[in-house]
Amino acid sequence: MTQSSPSTARTGLPEGTVTFLFTDIEGSTRLLQQLGDNYSVVLAAHQELLRTAFGQFGGREVGTQGDAFFVAFVSAQNAVLAAVEGQRVLQRHDWPHGEPVRVRMGIHTGEPLVIDNDYVGIDVHRAARICSAAHGGQVVISSPTKALLNRTTSSDVLLEDLGNHRLKDLDSPEHLWQLTASDLTAAFPPLRSANPPSNVPRHLGTLIGRQRERDELRRFLLDDASRLVTVTGPGGTGKTRLTAAVAVDLLDHFDDGVFLVDLSSVQSAELVAPEVARALE
Repeated sequence: MTQSSPSTARTGLPEGTVTFLFTDIEGSTRLLQQLGDNYSVVLAAHQELLRTAFGQFGGREVGTQGDAFFVAFVSAQNAVLAAVEGQRVLQRHDWPHGEPVRVRMGIHTGEPLVIDNDYVGIDVHRAARICSAAHGGQVVISSPTKALLNRTTSSDVLLEDLGNHRLKDLDSPEHLWQLTASDLTAAFPPLRSANPPSNVPRHLGTLIGRQRERDELRRFLLDDASRLVTVTGPGGTGKTRLTAAVAVDLLDHFDDGVFLVDLSSVQSAELVAPEVARALE
């Protein structure tokens, strides 16, 4: 994508190639319940900090709703720098409740339409979905945005390839990147991708009890050192139901999906690979 020269036209909004930045507070409902009337003080401080940070880099505020920002930038580089600055000021701020306010941010560049002083088009939705996939304190950008960055963006801005992710309501996977800096948190859980592929049945009945085994299986499967986990027991004791329940629990942790391979009828080791391939189709 080549970055065209946007104009503000009669609407005042940047047009042409525009970079969108969406934000929202992670756990805002929990914060509201925890802080009660004091939540309004925290929300106002959050808005002032981000509005100032985004304005420093030419961000045009398109809208705010509750704890969320929608900001447009003429320059992809400025959007990235604004996001980094936003995370920095949030991190440095002395919050009255003693805990940091964690804000997720998503950035995407496209060529939206401007109709009735508002943006219209799939690029708006894509930017919003990228934000929704991120975690509090994390900045995630799309490949079109990444393609417009150059080495002059900032020497301490770091990019990590997060791979392809399916996002809610979007037909094709998005190649996403994590943006951070040397003084910002870089370790986050996997992105909250939408509906990872799976053939695991969800109609095997309610799993009653087994919470200890369920938690232990989750722990083993999320441990990078565990390459193979085997569940053993007499027939009819609920091994399949237990493992299926855990597989569904962990769908969001495995972006490439979770699959059940039925080997009950396989009599030869040579037939295992074809059965695995069939399950992945």
